[in-house]
Amino acid sequence: MPKFDRQGAILRLVRERDLATQAEVAEALRGEGIDAVQTTVSRDIAQLGLVKVRNADGRLVYALPGADDLNRLSALTTALRRWALALTPTGNLVVIETPSGHANALAQVIDDARIADVAGTVAGDNTIFVAARDGLSGAELAAELRHHLEGDT
Repeated sequence: MPKFDRQGAILRLVRERDLATQAEVAEALRGEGIDAVQTTVSRDIAQLGLVKVRNADGRLVYALPGADDLNRLSALTTALRRWALALTPTGNLVVIETPSGHANALAQVIDDARIADVAGTVAGDNTIFVAARDGLSGAELAAELRHHLEGDT
């Protein structure tokens, strides 16, 4: 199936259902007869700029981005491209290396982006620890951040 059609199906499914994880999105796609692996779904979610919001039950679910969300994600992409030298996952953390003196600025942009999978950041002079939310590995969070860094947004 062409990427455009798959991503259109994801947008429709997100509008119709409360899907909280990439696995749930992939399962919903399979239910529609669309075969997609988790890595493809992850890339599609990043490219579509989907955000996580709390539904009526308080559960974080994927949603279409609003203008403010797109502005925050654009700022994140710009900052990562400008200052991130390396992203290294470890446990439930991502360690980001920056040029000296830029870690605080990048950490602030990451915090301002309000990425649902980020619990918080701690910045030094040239290093940031980005903590993933419970249930998410540092490798999964690093992959999400790399989508922004590498232009997959």
